[in-house]
Amino acid sequence: MADRMATTREVLPGDSRALGATWDGAGTNFAIFSSKAERVELCLFDAKGKREVERITLPEYTDEIWHGYLPGVGPGTLYGYRVHGPYAPEQGHRFNPNKLLLDPYARELIGDIKWSPAHFGYRLSAKEKDLSFSERDNAAGMPKCRVIDAAAQDWGEDQRPQIPWGQTMFYETHVRGMTQLHPAIPPELRGKFEGLGQKAIVDYVKSLGVTAIELLPVHAFPDDEHLLKKGLKNYWGYNTMGFFAPASRYIGPQGLAGFRNMVRAFHDAGIEVILDVVYNHTAEGNELGPTLSFKGIDNYAYYRTMPGQPRYYINDTGTGNTFNTSHPRVLQLVMDSLRYWTNEMHVDGFRFDLGTILGREPNGFDQRGGYFDAMGQDPVLSKVKLIGEPWDIGPGGYQVGGFPPGWAEWNDKYRDTVRDYWKGTEGVMRDFAARLTGSGDIYDIRGRRPWATVNFITAHDGFTLNDLVSYNDKHNEANGEDNRDGHSDNRSNNYGAEGPTDDAGIREVRERQKRNLLATLLLSHGTPMVLGGDEFGRSQGGNNNAYCQDNEINWFDWQKIGDADKALTDFLRKLTWYRREQPILHRESFRDGLIISWLNPGGGEQTEEHWADAGANTIGLRLSYPEPPQNPALWGEVLILFNAHDGPVPFVLPEREGNAWKPIIDTANPDAKSEGLPEGPLELPARSLMLLV
Repeated sequence: MADRMATTREVLPGDSRALGATWDGAGTNFAIFSSKAERVELCLFDAKGKREVERITLPEYTDEIWHGYLPGVGPGTLYGYRVHGPYAPEQGHRFNPNKLLLDPYARELIGDIKWSPAHFGYRLSAKEKDLSFSERDNAAGMPKCRVIDAAAQDWGEDQRPQIPWGQTMFYETHVRGMTQLHPAIPPELRGKFEGLGQKAIVDYVKSLGVTAIELLPVHAFPDDEHLLKKGLKNYWGYNTMGFFAPASRYIGPQGLAGFRNMVRAFHDAGIEVILDVVYNHTAEGNELGPTLSFKGIDNYAYYRTMPGQPRYYINDTGTGNTFNTSHPRVLQLVMDSLRYWTNEMHVDGFRFDLGTILGREPNGFDQRGGYFDAMGQDPVLSKVKLIGEPWDIGPGGYQVGGFPPGWAEWNDKYRDTVRDYWKGTEGVMRDFAARLTGSGDIYDIRGRRPWATVNFITAHDGFTLNDLVSYNDKHNEANGEDNRDGHSDNRSNNYGAEGPTDDAGIREVRERQKRNLLATLLLSHGTPMVLGGDEFGRSQGGNNNAYCQDNEINWFDWQKIGDADKALTDFLRKLTWYRREQPILHRESFRDGLIISWLNPGGGEQTEEHWADAGANTIGLRLSYPEPPQNPALWGEVLILFNAHDGPVPFVLPEREGNAWKPIIDTANPDAKSEGLPEGPLELPARSLMLLV
């Protein structure tokens, strides 16, 4: 077959420095890294990607880059690679030219994987699977890479919002989940980038008062074979197989322009776009996984393998493999990908899944390792928002507070402590106080700012806010794993009934707890992140690991939003407005002179005896500036009262000169007007929060 497809076309040396497929107006330069390959073939396909029409050996090999230039080959061309070299798994090499491979730098992928034994480099019938060799060709079941015209991208007058970190508020959501059932979005755009960029969605997000929309992974990813066999899909997308190509399932009628138009729509509304990215592993799995790209291009370079046993992978990610960012070409790939999404696709920042992996060197995590050094010195990436998920399952993998200056981090200590506090767990008051004031015990080092802690109560992984106050236990039966998957440590409470209930008393407590949790989040120092749908009580039916549910479990049901749900949305809007307008609620420095005082219900300063009282969970936080702000519209002093008891607690308010305290937020009476308080101790209702100025 290869002989029949042998080319007679002109093939020029090309440029080794332009990795990927680069169209220059007259032809396309192809370049791919492989340090151990013996020969690399470029495979061209017909317009439908069904038939391989030409196979071309790249003529040049420079600095471990195979490259060639094809005059007349232009945008729209579908291609892939076959890489020849040693098949020696025991030495870490898994070359197999029978496998069509994706270009790691491909800007667009066409088609989905059609799973079959042909995708595996070994014979499935062999006893020692990964040491055998498969001669089956997988091209018919592989997506194809497509050459694009980068110069055709037209951004017009797009202006980045450039929201300061101290004023940032994240809204985490999913392209498909947010748009699939929205009645104002045309059916052909639902579930697509173009649907997310529709005015109805953009206006809604802006109305919430958040400043950035954070999207679950949009890099190309497959649906895992074991999920498809169960009638499920990879909904979350944490299984990347292309770091430059958007997932084809989200591409609508406008093609790649649909992504750009979505970004521009949010930018026009003053909202930043943040991408959740997965550079810690790929979709190729462990030594028994498929050969789709990196494994067949240069397995030993792209993946961390076991010392002395390179047949096996180091699995610090829990997904079968670990991307080897210690290798300079792999690090270059990650950096080039990030710059592409920043420069060419205009995104404003990144949240790094299992971000600790990126800081791993052969001897473990190192915040002064090559990856962090490269990011900190990069003239482009050092200026965008960088958020790490600071943990993985490898040795020393929990690194909350361990990322270098310039980074923000998801702070799970905030999540767990705030959940514990409002659940009524004893002995968490001291930790609760630290989380409310920016987690200075973790982040007040090396000039880091309060914004370095990304505070969240809920995220895509775990219960939604509604389910957090509606279920004691996870209910993941729909995932097909007998409810064994997902977290068991949810720190949740159903308040008397598991799941939906008609009991008015239980429902009232749940609604109040939702307000308490949202108010705590927005009134805490640090960077708040709201999970999309929490603002109107979205439920996943108690599923706390809905990664494989591309259906009504995850889709926002806009037409079932009731009056209580709308009231919660308005409550969030009120909170975000106050936070945005009042600097005292979003301090930008641990050295800003803000006076922080902790008060006990008796009205006095919190003493060591009070802190040590495990059963006490009512407290007041007083924030004040040394001098009143010059602008009379700005608050110079606030008092936030927290009562997690299931009964009312009298609270003696501190005396102050001039006007009396006035409640602005009251989670027990969210519709109450802001009026002065009667004299005497304030009776703080059960399970409630009050903000007074």
